[in-house]
Amino acid sequence: MGAEDYLPKKQPHYNPNTRYKFKMLVLVILTNLLTMYIFAGPSSFNLHPISKYTQHLSLPLWEPPTALLHELNATQRELTRSRSEIEELTQQLKFTNLIVKALATDLPRLQNSVSANQITSNSSILDHINGLSREIKLAIGPHKLPLGYSPRMGSDELFPPVGGACLKYKDELAQYMAYTIGAECPVDDVFAQQLMLKGCEPLPRRRCHPKAPAKFVNPKPLPGSLWATPPDTSIVWDPYTCKNYKCLVDRKNKPGYYDCKDCFDLQGREKARWLFDKGLDYGVDQVLSTKPRGTIRIGLDIGGGTGTFAARMKERNVTIITTSMNLDGPFNSFISSRGLLSMHLSISQRLPFFENTLDIVHSMHVLSNWIPDMVLEFTLYDIYRVLRPGGLLWLDHFFCLGHQLNTTYVPMLNRAGFKRLRWNAGLKLDRGADKNEWYFSALLEKPMS
Repeated sequence: MGAEDYLPKKQPHYNPNTRYKFKMLVLVILTNLLTMYIFAGPSSFNLHPISKYTQHLSLPLWEPPTALLHELNATQRELTRSRSEIEELTQQLKFTNLIVKALATDLPRLQNSVSANQITSNSSILDHINGLSREIKLAIGPHKLPLGYSPRMGSDELFPPVGGACLKYKDELAQYMAYTIGAECPVDDVFAQQLMLKGCEPLPRRRCHPKAPAKFVNPKPLPGSLWATPPDTSIVWDPYTCKNYKCLVDRKNKPGYYDCKDCFDLQGREKARWLFDKGLDYGVDQVLSTKPRGTIRIGLDIGGGTGTFAARMKERNVTIITTSMNLDGPFNSFISSRGLLSMHLSISQRLPFFENTLDIVHSMHVLSNWIPDMVLEFTLYDIYRVLRPGGLLWLDHFFCLGHQLNTTYVPMLNRAGFKRLRWNAGLKLDRGADKNEWYFSALLEKPMS
């Protein structure tokens, strides 16, 4: 043993920070690997090499971060799923872009098509009124809406309604619309009504004032007005052959044909109408009794003459609107003077009521075989439309020939859908039985369901 064995040996230098620095280096490497994985994706990097690599590291006092690896694997799965969703959304976006591009390409063509149709429609109307007066064009031509397109109307224009035949009779239409704006209208009631009956209904509006009756007095109050002849000063007589009500009342004693010949005589046959129930003549009370009391409240009388049916119903708290034409007599004015509602409306016009609203519709003589079959059938369907479920159609003395009764009108009424409550038919004998002329009266009901 030499002397050096007894000398103190030099201990190897140990730095306590070495292990700590080594751990930090490993963490930096793992962090970089994770960053590369996130940006490179699973196709270019895998977590398994990380695990294998860390298993070969023999580091004292250090173990692989298992929890961190589990989190990395979960993150990988989440990223994979998100990437799939992104790819799917990308495909949908590409498809949507194709649709938008196709619509954008086709939009000018669609706009041109719509514009062309609108121009064609307006041009057609303008062609029909071309050459007519400015007042006619203003009355029936299209007018732009001040606020632009209206979704409720489906248009940016307003077309005042006029009868389809108005433009067929351009000369008559021009005559009707010839007046001084703001002044008194021509007294052309007969001419205007003939134009209506030709199919120019409704007539165009006019910007003039109708002639007013001279020395007009206030009407007689209800209920006395129902059966009182109004004063002669209540109307303008210019359009009519008779110039006072006495002349109209006396018509019943004169030869010749007049529409509703004796209906201006309120103290004659009119006074007893619909009070009694026998055969073809139905009584108002008997008809009303077919329904629960008070459920017949409002209705319509088609071609109601001077309004006596409405007066009879008014006495029973039923409101009836009467349509009538002024055929050489002031029928509408007379109805109004009685305190009743009148409408100057022909049989060709669509009934101006909403569906399922009226309790009763009545017609005496007017609905008959003088009306073309197809027009009559449309009329019956229109009546069905405005009647409420359980509403009544009272056909009063419908005139026809014997062979028409069962071959034409019974099938027509059945097609319209009415249920029969009462039915009476009888020969019209005033011109002889050989004429085979018939009347039938019927009380029909619109089914409840």
